[in-house]
Amino acid sequence: MSTTDPQPQTPQPRGGEDESRLAELGYKQELSRGWSAFTNFAISFTIISVLAGTFTTFSFAWLHGGPIAASIGWPVLCAFVLMVAFSMAELTSRYPTAGGPYWWAHDLGGKGWSWMTGWFNIVGLVGIVASVGYGCAFFLFNLLQLYELDIFGVNFGDSAHILSETWLLFFIVLFLYTLVNIFADRILALMNNISVGWHLLGVAVVIALLIFVPDDHQSASFVFGERLNETDTLGGDTGGLGFWFLVLPVGFLLAMYTQTGYDASAHTAEETKGAAISAAQGVWRSVFWSAVIGWLVLLAFVFAATDVAAVNDAGGAVFGIFNSALDPWAAKLIVLIATVGQFFCGAAGLTSASRTWYAFSRDRGMPGWSVFSRVNRDRVPFNAVIAVSVASLVIAIPALFGKNDIPFAFFALTGICTVGLYLAYILPVYLRLRRGDAFEPGPWNLGSRYRIVNALAIIFVIVVVYSLNLPYDPSGLPWNDGFDAANVNYTPFAIVLPLIFGIWYLVSAKDRYQGPVRTLEEDEVTRDV
Repeated sequence: MSTTDPQPQTPQPRGGEDESRLAELGYKQELSRGWSAFTNFAISFTIISVLAGTFTTFSFAWLHGGPIAASIGWPVLCAFVLMVAFSMAELTSRYPTAGGPYWWAHDLGGKGWSWMTGWFNIVGLVGIVASVGYGCAFFLFNLLQLYELDIFGVNFGDSAHILSETWLLFFIVLFLYTLVNIFADRILALMNNISVGWHLLGVAVVIALLIFVPDDHQSASFVFGERLNETDTLGGDTGGLGFWFLVLPVGFLLAMYTQTGYDASAHTAEETKGAAISAAQGVWRSVFWSAVIGWLVLLAFVFAATDVAAVNDAGGAVFGIFNSALDPWAAKLIVLIATVGQFFCGAAGLTSASRTWYAFSRDRGMPGWSVFSRVNRDRVPFNAVIAVSVASLVIAIPALFGKNDIPFAFFALTGICTVGLYLAYILPVYLRLRRGDAFEPGPWNLGSRYRIVNALAIIFVIVVVYSLNLPYDPSGLPWNDGFDAANVNYTPFAIVLPLIFGIWYLVSAKDRYQGPVRTLEEDEVTRDV
């Protein structure tokens, strides 16, 4: 699709112009503006991370749809995700601030819209940090298990204490995320740049291994035509309307969870040079390239899945493909590549989430805003980083408990953060569409095509919210016989929790939260408060 992207010869705004544009929105430059356009793209590309989402949620597509959910479902869904990304890119260009979606919502709809958008965004981003961090720990555990390592009395070679040992690794991973974010801002930018290379090279290696190591592969008819329903829904039927409307949509989580976090380019706009153009391009380009590369990875998975029974026995997890189709050394190498990629992803996710927490606090939207709106002498929102880390740690505590060593809390986090983020994305898009031609666009804009792009994005997100709130299995419904709490889809909490914040807003916060607070008028605002 073509947009009214500025011509290549259009000069990028210099640092002074960036600060002037920020001042027009009411903010003084507090964060360090040292990121290039590539680094801005890199953070969203890293958070999307095809080495994270496609690996950790592949089982949803396999069990709820089979090969077609990945081979055909992925490109179709990603085409609509691009409609959301294009819509967000236009808003990013108009409002290149760290607040992102909640800031857009305020200018377009008012403080109530801003409040709800901000809390949907916070819930989603904290969930991203927790879920990606836990996914990284899960892959790290499996890597250590493949090598049968025994470290400081923790034996990863046996099958005892899997959940507690994985959670210990999660704690360590989250601790490292935090260190990188508070003590190494320049290293963090460098990591994001390196991450792009790691993902490109790593994906190439993964695909090569899955092509050349296995003795045989599935046929194209299997990859693009085989349907599976490995749940008890509809008794495993794959032919009726129920399959298309009740089973297959659950598999959408693979694409939707992977294609999240690209609002990071907007949240780091205040740290990006030429943000009105660079950050806008970072939003949609990260989605586009992740869609292309992710599809190649998924095709490699499905073509290599020659032992369908082994994959089913592994619960649809990619480990079933690796262990049945590859030699041990190749399986270990792929898991290593994915683990490192997920570490990059989680560290970048913490950066994005902390900037949102900082910006929402700067605008008096968070409890304890006076603490979390501070930056340290290195111009890093230290307190916001710590707050997001602690919140991510707390919401992942249920992953200590599970059934048959399966951390169902992790799957709950993936659905909750996905729906939370997409609701945060689409509310300001709806408001922009409602504003119509009265909207004053930035240098990167959709022109008159905003109507069809925004409308497609809104319809798509409605379908996504419906799909991801469907039950995973009949046993997850309390009124059915054989009810099992482990099989419950907890994604509706992504809507319930912010609604609680909505009640909070109506009861008291509406008198305190006035929307974005211009820091250029800080003394006057502080005196009024």
